[in-house]
Amino acid sequence: MDHPADAAATHEMTGAKPTVLDVDKAREKAKAVSSQIYDLIDIPSAKVTEPGPSIVPCGQDPEHLYKTEHPWSVYGVPEDELKAGFQRLRNGLPGKGWKTWRYGPTKSRAKALELTSDSTTEPFSVDAQLWVSSPTAGHEKEPMIVITIVSGCRRAPEGTDLSTQY
Repeated sequence: MDHPADAAATHEMTGAKPTVLDVDKAREKAKAVSSQIYDLIDIPSAKVTEPGPSIVPCGQDPEHLYKTEHPWSVYGVPEDELKAGFQRLRNGLPGKGWKTWRYGPTKSRAKALELTSDSTTEPFSVDAQLWVSSPTAGHEKEPMIVITIVSGCRRAPEGTDLSTQY
């Protein structure tokens, strides 16, 4: 698994037959999910990384199946604001149709706090990690909330060349 959310992307979505969806529409759906997550974190003064969702081939049929991945971060504010935003995210997800199935410290030396949730309405998962100073991590030079949004696999419309997508 390349990203922490890859486990999430397959947790609730195994066995589902991939639906046909245009790549640009899939990117728009991933952006909408990211916006919902950003709104739940609710730290308007924070900086947010810019790159948009990317297209990644799905292993079982990389010429026809793909998923969207959207990694981004919230940073540039005091650690207390990040901690409060992470808690707002955790508390707000269930009311927006998300089911959290993992919450706690990562297995890394830093023991960052992590939550992983699956949407109950769309084939998406979110993995969020709180990177702040702690006794196990020491002083965090750039505290942030790291978000990875991953969709389930989708089928590209007939004639789409996934090798030209990113």
